[in-house]
Amino acid sequence: MELILKQDVIGLGYKNDIVNVKSGYGRNYLIPQGKAVIASPSAKKILAENLKQQAHKLAAQKAAAEDKAKAFEGVALEIAAKVSATGQLYGSVGAAQVAEALAQKGIEVDRKIITMRDAKMVGDYEATVHFHKEVEVIVPVKVVAENAQEVAPAVVEEAVKEVADVVEEEIEDAFDIEDEAPEAE
Repeated sequence: MELILKQDVIGLGYKNDIVNVKSGYGRNYLIPQGKAVIASPSAKKILAENLKQQAHKLAAQKAAAEDKAKAFEGVALEIAAKVSATGQLYGSVGAAQVAEALAQKGIEVDRKIITMRDAKMVGDYEATVHFHKEVEVIVPVKVVAENAQEVAPAVVEEAVKEVADVVEEEIEDAFDIEDEAPEAE
């Protein structure tokens, strides 16, 4: 089903884009929500005329988006989250936490224009901020353990236990040691 988007839909397209979607998605979600209209030949002609008339306005929007993007130069985020002893996060870090961390740095951004793979482990990730269809900014996000003092000894202790178990199994296999005691004859 061919549709013309009336507003930006993250993951699908931007306003005034012509997109192909499955008919159920178009009929049951996009059209009733007012996010798209059917791309009939007359609708395409109207879209072309509107784009021609709005070219100056669209250029101004792109320039404004580029100005917003300049505020992100050199910005790197560090988000602290509670972590289990194995390094796994309790919950996850996503777009909402990234928007909150940016707000703490004085940069107000709507969380709906941020995309990020949910972080479920401690490490480095990337969040993408979509200002305009041609202007996107990638922000590096480092997820760190909030309770690092508690986690580090527990992780080391767990690793030592795992290594000891592996070594014990290897010794048993090498010498064919059985767990039961030898029988007296």
